[in-house]
Amino acid sequence: MLEARPIIMLIVRGLKSKLPREELERRYKERLPQFRGVPGLVQKYYSYDETTEEWAGIYLWESEEALSGYLESELCKSISAAYELIKPPQIERFPIVDILRVPECE
Repeated sequence: MLEARPIIMLIVRGLKSKLPREELERRYKERLPQFRGVPGLVQKYYSYDETTEEWAGIYLWESEEALSGYLESELCKSISAAYELIKPPQIERFPIVDILRVPECE
């Protein structure tokens, strides 16, 4: 089966929480199955900067419609409360113009 080639990237950064790192990790791991079920989400990367103590999420989407659907979802809207964020995150969208490796057949 050929994986979908992502066409748009969403970067959510500046996620600063009231929670200790270990608790935030526990919570995001608990929510992984929900993200695995999001239609059109090709991949999600979790990132943490120890210097600033800020988290970031990098999402790769197969379509603009899939991304728009996610942004309107309860899962997306629940992020601030689930991770007890201090302030709203910065959200940036980028079209993907090329990729290094084309997804392979499984």
